[in-house]
Amino acid sequence: MKIKSVCSILNDWCPPSNAEDFDNVGLLVGNPEIECTGVLISLDTTIAIIEEAIEKQCNFIVGFHPIIFSGLKKLTPDSYIQKTIIKAIEHKIAIYAIHTALDNHKDGVSQTMAKKIGLHHTKVFIPQKGNLLKLNTYVPHQHSEKVLAALHHAGAGKIGDYDQCSFTSHGTGRFRGNQQSHPAIGIPQEKSNVSETQIQIVFHKQYHRQIINALIESHPYEEVAYEVYNLENPSHETGLGIIGSFKEPISENDFLQLLKTKFQSPMIRHSQLLNKNIQHVVLIGGSGSFAIEHLTRAKVDAFVTADLKYHHFFQAENKMLFCDIGHYESEQFTQNLIYDFLTTKLSNFAVHLSKIRTNPVYYFL
Repeated sequence: MKIKSVCSILNDWCPPSNAEDFDNVGLLVGNPEIECTGVLISLDTTIAIIEEAIEKQCNFIVGFHPIIFSGLKKLTPDSYIQKTIIKAIEHKIAIYAIHTALDNHKDGVSQTMAKKIGLHHTKVFIPQKGNLLKLNTYVPHQHSEKVLAALHHAGAGKIGDYDQCSFTSHGTGRFRGNQQSHPAIGIPQEKSNVSETQIQIVFHKQYHRQIINALIESHPYEEVAYEVYNLENPSHETGLGIIGSFKEPISENDFLQLLKTKFQSPMIRHSQLLNKNIQHVVLIGGSGSFAIEHLTRAKVDAFVTADLKYHHFFQAENKMLFCDIGHYESEQFTQNLIYDFLTTKLSNFAVHLSKIRTNPVYYFL
């Protein structure tokens, strides 16, 4: 199996198009055409991770965080980033980053956090916008079911917990082919009137190419008329953060102890205790301060994330509990999530979970 084949599996699971605009995901280092000897999964990519890959005879590293985040103007051993990349290239090791493409997956980073503390009735907290498209096309009536089936098979018509969704209406299509045309219905240079079905169907942008291919392959016309346009509707299948609830409320102290235990956090920074129970919770893995403005509309009891600054804690405004459990601590189980996925997809292939703890933060207690 070539490295590009493993990349394709990862891209189908967490499409790079779902990543945030500021991010750098996908294959960052290496030749996708070479044979993959093994996969090593880690949270970060460091010199130690490269050495572990060499030891385990893995020439493909799947990391959560991107080793290249902003542009590089040179490759000299002046920083840990450049040293890591140079060593990877020297040993022909490819590096892939999944980062916010997995953050935006409904069963991704934040959902993993929610499962750890036992939340129920979970859903995406900030649904992603700009991911839904709509196809509008016209098909001879007798061929409409065949074309619809092909579009559904390609991934169109999925809305939340529903699939095979579409809207159809009927009308008359008119056309005339020239001398070079080969119409499926009618005769060249003669105007044709055909009973047609208009098909309107929603799809996620990651399926754009395959849905248009399915339309053209299944459509009887030589020239297929269609439109694709963006929808304002947010996609509840993708987005940042998870909101959920405990079956029964728990005290603030029990909640903090639960976080400390489940995420193995040496310490938890939090806002003022309010002497109220915790039931409804929002979780965002990694740096989640961007979500604070959304919390007032959510009516939650606690917000769990990382990298909160001093002034962020004031924004709790004595209405909810803000908890900073640490960046690494909030994302540490992400590599297990990637490992579980790839070992299912590559059951007869060497997939390894890194044994190295890459957390650069230490605590003096």
